[in-house]
Amino acid sequence: MGDKLAGLEPASVFEYFEAISAIPRRSGNEKELSDYMVAFAEERGLKALQDEFMNVIIWKSATKGYETSDPVIIQGHLDMVCQKTKDSSHDFDRDGLDLIVDGDLIKANGTTLGADNGIALAYAMALLDADDIPHPPLEVVYTTDEEVGLTGALKMDKSPLQGKYFINLDSEEEGEITVGCAGGLHGELSVPLAYEDTPFAEPIVAHITVEGLKGGHSGVDILNFRANASRIMGRVLGNLFDRVDIRLLDIKGGDKDNVITRESSSFVVLEKKDFGQLERVTKAASKAISEELKTGDPDLSIRVRTPGFTHLSAVLDKTSTEKVIFLLFNLPNGVQTMSADLPGMAESSLNIGKVAIENGKAIFLFALRSSVKSLKYHMTKQLEWFAKFTGGQFTPSADYPEWPFKKDSRLTELAVSKYEALYGKRPLVKAIHAGLEPGVFLEKMPEVDAISFGPDMWDVHSPAERLSIASTGRTWILLKEILASLK
Repeated sequence: MGDKLAGLEPASVFEYFEAISAIPRRSGNEKELSDYMVAFAEERGLKALQDEFMNVIIWKSATKGYETSDPVIIQGHLDMVCQKTKDSSHDFDRDGLDLIVDGDLIKANGTTLGADNGIALAYAMALLDADDIPHPPLEVVYTTDEEVGLTGALKMDKSPLQGKYFINLDSEEEGEITVGCAGGLHGELSVPLAYEDTPFAEPIVAHITVEGLKGGHSGVDILNFRANASRIMGRVLGNLFDRVDIRLLDIKGGDKDNVITRESSSFVVLEKKDFGQLERVTKAASKAISEELKTGDPDLSIRVRTPGFTHLSAVLDKTSTEKVIFLLFNLPNGVQTMSADLPGMAESSLNIGKVAIENGKAIFLFALRSSVKSLKYHMTKQLEWFAKFTGGQFTPSADYPEWPFKKDSRLTELAVSKYEALYGKRPLVKAIHAGLEPGVFLEKMPEVDAISFGPDMWDVHSPAERLSIASTGRTWILLKEILASLK
């Protein structure tokens, strides 16, 4: 075991969590960890199957007295969202995570922690390695590319699985049992751009930045009043375009479609004499938006600098500049509808993730979510219309199904009763506004009884991600109690 988490309980869970934290595992780069899981199984004489997409299934026989019990699927995903602070030099393709213990919390130095979903991997490994935990036959499923559209689960052949119960360990709040989730899809809106020589007699470049936002998970945090930096940038540029003759030189915000964008940066060109007006308009916009966000995102910073270079080979022409600003200013973002059946639950939403100018095109990446299939496709159609009227194209991808609530679930009742008996309070049974992989599996295995739960973690998908040590222990006990009761 590494020395960072030594002495923490449950020891086996944290031993494996530290071990996998040493292995890079961004989405699309899970082969090393996938191979590690296969080797882990083979070293213990367990049957393992690795498919061409690097998904892994590991089988473990029932313990004594559970031989005739229905098999249980334990499931989590291998990949993690890779975000880091501006001053971090971490290389997610090469470096392991630098874990830090701070009281009851585990975090990573300058990066996401990957407890989403590394803690599920560690729980399952501890089960596979133990010989003193009662359980039915186990089918441990590790999937890939969950964070970029559940694509590993979507592509995986489900036919080898015989489980009748399905426990997903990809939830982030202890005391909650998840029994349903939104479906979703990802999409790219791209618009061809035209360039021209700078039209200004004395051009000056202004560098506008939007920083200091919390960001977070585009599903779980969508109701937490987290602002999107790209939308704020669109608002600032929209105010400028009405008052100052500007041309866009470049723009960038975010790098993942399922992460609420924390920072955005743009370079605009204008006449030197108009720079004071640009500063005044930007300052006024900053004051108004900061007041609006003083509760949900109080650390917003909007700044204007002059980077100092004036040699410009080309800038976006006025029409292309206007198209990009129009889209940033008007594209739908955030919660679109609330559920009438589950008070306080987002029903449909979309997130403007990555925004960039690449290869002569403006690129906008989206994550769409909805617990109602028709609303998911309604939002898709909206984006298609925006693309059409700006001369671009919208391309959807990674379409995944919702997980419908199942009445009369033995597994739900068991999880609720065990948690209540252990901790003296009834857990919340809920659906969530995020994509969880049980929906993908249950679409092909509708008879399976499924739940999701997990320990407390906060600010996933951001460098502020934290995992509770005590909650990890309590959740481990709950998992063992549920398995012991599935005779």
